[in-house]
Amino acid sequence: MKVLMIGDVVAKPGRIAVLERIQDLREQHQIDLAIMNAENLAGGFSVTPTLCEQLFSSGIDVMTSGNHIFDKKEAIDYIRKQPRLIRPANYPPNTPGSGYWAGEVNGAHVAVMNVMGRVFMPPSDDPFRVIDSVLASLPAETTVRIVDVHAEATSEKVAMGWHLDGRVSAVLGTHTHVQTADERILPGGTAYLTDLGMTGSYAGVIGMNKSDVIARFTSVTARRAEHSSGQVRICAAVLDIDESSGRAHKIERLNLTHDQ
Repeated sequence: MKVLMIGDVVAKPGRIAVLERIQDLREQHQIDLAIMNAENLAGGFSVTPTLCEQLFSSGIDVMTSGNHIFDKKEAIDYIRKQPRLIRPANYPPNTPGSGYWAGEVNGAHVAVMNVMGRVFMPPSDDPFRVIDSVLASLPAETTVRIVDVHAEATSEKVAMGWHLDGRVSAVLGTHTHVQTADERILPGGTAYLTDLGMTGSYAGVIGMNKSDVIARFTSVTARRAEHSSGQVRICAAVLDIDESSGRAHKIERLNLTHDQ
């Protein structure tokens, strides 16, 4: 099975890039399952139902998220109704939505899971304990298992990779918006990448207007940053996974320019 995971899609520049390139990417890499992190989809903060449905219709199969998922109130009702949009599984039990999606892709049983780190992040439950619980709840036939670990600290993501090695097909980091170059297959057959990177504008500061962000670092009265434009890139990874064993054969990191 070929899986595409697209890193944090930020605001309009990232959305347009995915909408315009997703079918080409699916065809070029013979993708069976396309996943993207959507927590910054709408103006850089959270999602809207319209934008999500547009991307689902264009070729995205599942969306993961993170600490910004509920920044817009319309996301609360939408995530209850749309199982293909998931939020961190280690949020409190009464949080709307689910921390994982499970389904069939070309006859194979697949689960996509989402957890959030705790180092330099908003309060949440222990992601290591919670992901163990999610895995224990999956049927044995669910062999293809993809984990998005949305975390700030590199050490926490690396630890999660080792914690899950041999039990999931891939552990892919999101949140920092800066792609790392440490893709590898761990000894147990788990594909690992500390951070997929950002899909959006690189003309600013992690997708946001550089003047707005600099002002926030230098002033206590600065307004919330708007997204930047220009120098758009698509950051992602392509995974080749054995459907019977769930082991990853290959991980290929993508960092593509996109003209808008």
